[in-house]
Amino acid sequence: MDCRVKPGNDVPQCVWRNMKHDTFIRHLLLIVAPLIAAFAILPGVYDNHLLLFNFVIFLILAQGVNIIYGFTGYLPFGYVGFFGAGAYGFAIMVMHFQTPAPLAVLVAGVVGVLLGLLLTPLLRLSGAYFAIANLAAALAVLHFVANPALESITKGPYGVALNGTFNPTLAYVGAVIILALTLGIVVFLRNSSFGMALQAVREDAVSAAMAGVNVVKMRVIAWLASALVAGLAGGVFAWYVSVFYPDNVFSSDFSIFAIVFALFGGVATIMGPIVGVVILYGIYNLIGFTTPQYFQLIYGVLIMALVLFLPAGLVSLATRRGWNVP
Repeated sequence: MDCRVKPGNDVPQCVWRNMKHDTFIRHLLLIVAPLIAAFAILPGVYDNHLLLFNFVIFLILAQGVNIIYGFTGYLPFGYVGFFGAGAYGFAIMVMHFQTPAPLAVLVAGVVGVLLGLLLTPLLRLSGAYFAIANLAAALAVLHFVANPALESITKGPYGVALNGTFNPTLAYVGAVIILALTLGIVVFLRNSSFGMALQAVREDAVSAAMAGVNVVKMRVIAWLASALVAGLAGGVFAWYVSVFYPDNVFSSDFSIFAIVFALFGGVATIMGPIVGVVILYGIYNLIGFTTPQYFQLIYGVLIMALVLFLPAGLVSLATRRGWNVP
């Protein structure tokens, strides 16, 4: 089907006409549906619900990093800024407006998007400059939220307690729904001309612009989509724990883990971040708590081996053999 992009027009106008419909449906049925079903069933057969919840959260964040880095090449070292902003957006709605928790989670996603809009000038940067500026922005948001002068609004550095909304069961259900939404976005990017155009922008923005792709708009859409899922994740995390401090929800561990998980599995794919989270977070929970010194050593060795021998992630082992990894 002909779907040429005319200069000055946006690629999304012909996204669905160029969508690989069969592959799109197959990915939804064979990857997204089984994964969501597994996380829906596991709480009934496995008692450690907190562990399952953390797996879901890191799957969301790793796929969020995949959206912005895998499809545009922007590495967000300060990705946790959206997560923390979402958590505080949820908390403020519950504390000051008595908003029902599910609606407050949606507001948390909106807060993530608004912060993303505020930070869109960062997209003028690239490489290490963007990564450092994004990290600085996340730290700025942390210090703003933790300002004692804002105690009446954010509780400042003294932490938030949302005892009236504590419901880990419903929060877990909400997290699984957000994971399904996030995976749906990645499947869409993987199987549409919009996603292919994003990857073209990542490889050579000048050539993509000459071909008629609206480079700025494409980058902003991907940036806001990744901010949305991180904000939603932060909101549902706040719902689940109900008690947290600024340093908890703005911890750099969220960014570092999400980036490492995505890179370890392989970005610009659906399966890569999933594999990364299952393997690395699985290792973290097996040995990271009991023998943290060995965990740091093993983690370091794995990351060095990845950078040296598998820069495209674990999925490259399959692609080198000619397998098509979704």
